Amino acid sequence: MKQFECGSLVPGCSWHTEAEESAEVVKRAAEHLRVAHGETVIRPEMVERIKERTHEAGDNRH
Repeated sequence: MKQFECGSLVPGCSWHTEAEESAEVVKRAAEHLRVAHGETVIRPEMVERIKERTHEAGDNRH
């Protein structure tokens, strides 16, 4: 199970998601950035930053 915490990218945000596949985590995170943080364009660099911060659930290395 993969996990992403938005606060690792946007300080102070408590939103997080989990999914079996990294691609689903990235999709959900991109949608969250659009809706909650007003990002109109999710650039490839932002996708890479999300991927870098996605980890196995229960892994506290972030």
